[in-house]
Amino acid sequence: MTTTAQHPSTPPSRGVVWIPGGSFPMGSEDFYPEERPVHPVSVDGFWMDEHPVTVAAFRRFVKATGYVTVAERPLDPADYPNADPAGLVPGALVFHGTRGPVDLDDWRRWWSYVPGASWRHPQGAGSTLNGRERHPVTQVAHEDARAYAAWAGKDLPTEAEWEYAARGGLAGAVFPWGDDVAPRGRRMANTWHGRFPWEYLAAGRNDPGPGTSPVGSYPPNGYGLYDMAGNVWEWTADHYTDRHPDPAPAACCAPRNPRVDAPPTVAPSPDLPDGQLPERFPRRVTKGGSHLCAPNYCLRYRPAARQGQTEDTATCHLGFRCVVR
Repeated sequence: MTTTAQHPSTPPSRGVVWIPGGSFPMGSEDFYPEERPVHPVSVDGFWMDEHPVTVAAFRRFVKATGYVTVAERPLDPADYPNADPAGLVPGALVFHGTRGPVDLDDWRRWWSYVPGASWRHPQGAGSTLNGRERHPVTQVAHEDARAYAAWAGKDLPTEAEWEYAARGGLAGAVFPWGDDVAPRGRRMANTWHGRFPWEYLAAGRNDPGPGTSPVGSYPPNGYGLYDMAGNVWEWTADHYTDRHPDPAPAACCAPRNPRVDAPPTVAPSPDLPDGQLPERFPRRVTKGGSHLCAPNYCLRYRPAARQGQTEDTATCHLGFRCVVR
């Protein structure tokens, strides 16, 4: 990994850190297929929020603008043609641990759509944000993250920017802090310890159990960024594709500041208009894994890891952070 840009003298706002531009090998050949192939990429320097956007920060945005999130709005039956009309009420996805081991082939065994769940009530209508002001805001859809970023005079990071920043200068390392998941036995990120989704092994009396943790609870990476692994998945600006592009034929042609600004098209079909996705909502790349990632199910609390989420998705383990270019 090489860096190029010099540090500007004045940050554009509080709580951001400078990420010097440079080149790095993006992706991984060692884990999931969607992370392949590894290919060289360059990005220019940029500022990035040092941690995910918090509940307190998002509350200030809502208070200033009156913004209503996707999870709080009435649902349009045209967007969900096969859904039971009685179930088309505002809400979001909430995790519920199982009572014992289950097959891991169906996420609906531990996720359910909960009416009334939103950023204000992340676990459903009866839950609150009391004591969670420094936790990452969750239950925000992609549109919500973009709206906050615009209000703050920022943007969402591209996938390349996010992965480059998450590596913290450690090119090719498995995690933001190196290759050892727990150096000297120390937990370096808020992830699931135990057998997901039913057994959680607490780290001492003060371990609150599965769930988000206050931002900055774990050590920063080499760029001074917190929670680039675990805690919450984070939205990026890029549309999702199921693999990375092939490497450029020559080093001089490696992409600079790549981004995917449009969803992939599909082959013509009698059942779909030309170029239309099978899904009503296109997918965006999310990065970083969450407090629900565990080696026996989702080893995605790594910089190279990536996952697609439809733009209307809001869950209790998905948040975001912003950049300024």
